Amino acid sequence: MRLLVLGGTHFLGRHVTTAALERGHDVATFTRGVSGAPPAGARALHGDRDDPAALPAALGGWRAELVVDTSCQSRAAARNAAAVLGDVAGYAFVSSLNAYRNWPPGPIGREDGAQTWDTDDDEYGPNKAAAERILGTVLGERFLTARAGLIIGPYDPLYRLGWWLDRISRGGRVVVPKGLDQQIAVVDARDLAGWLVEMAEQGRGGAVNATGPAGMTTLGGLLGLCREVTGSDAEWVPVADDELQGAGVQEWQHLPLWLAAPTAATAWDVDTTRARELALPSRPLRDSVADTWAWMQRSERPAPPPGRSLPGLPAELEAQLLATR
Repeated sequence: MRLLVLGGTHFLGRHVTTAALERGHDVATFTRGVSGAPPAGARALHGDRDDPAALPAALGGWRAELVVDTSCQSRAAARNAAAVLGDVAGYAFVSSLNAYRNWPPGPIGREDGAQTWDTDDDEYGPNKAAAERILGTVLGERFLTARAGLIIGPYDPLYRLGWWLDRISRGGRVVVPKGLDQQIAVVDARDLAGWLVEMAEQGRGGAVNATGPAGMTTLGGLLGLCREVTGSDAEWVPVADDELQGAGVQEWQHLPLWLAAPTAATAWDVDTTRARELALPSRPLRDSVADTWAWMQRSERPAPPPGRSLPGLPAELEAQLLATR
């Protein structure tokens, strides 16, 4: 079938395109054309999703039958996609757990019982929730919204797991949060990508909390795998949350994946019953970590977004924390 990937050259979209090609689809990607070419075998279409004329012009006479949407960031992009693609047989949309008003820090139950944002704020979570409503109104039961959590794997440009792998690979004494028993749930981009293609093929609808099962690992377990796959001799230096915060260490930014108490106690508590019912895979975490490290050996590190820095603990701040221990 003719499958359109909105996105398709960058991380999750790249894996979606690869999965669709492997399943024999005629695949096109629609991007702005600034993040590289799609995988070989896909046709590359270019345009700005916020421009209502761009998608029809790019498609020309090519008519999509299925859609996997990995790149919608605005209400305008959702409206424009709905206007052109409202008659497809299946539309799988990548939303986010940030579409929920109560996350974090509260636990998330079944998808039909949790409230999503309904404000006009031009922010990530409200925009995702609005896009769900806009597209869902047009597509009805043919529209599946995958509220993704933390996505990891090869081609990840966000450098969260990547920073830990790089830092741990250098060995020595490594500052880590004291609460290494913090629960974490992740989904491998390749598992999510193949599943999204299948959901579009089947014309599945509704909302799904698309992440790994609660309790699948801990922060300590994940960091231990980083040490194992890199062959490092790194020694953990645990530092309590209040000491980290007192020294100016920022959650998620300076120590990626770390959330201080009490937020950490419930932020990863997400009901994924429907994801498991719909057979969202969850490959062994060690495979995801090892494959990411292998990809990093042949890839440049990502450039920081304009006006921002990549995640990671600044060397001077790490030295300051280590000097007292």
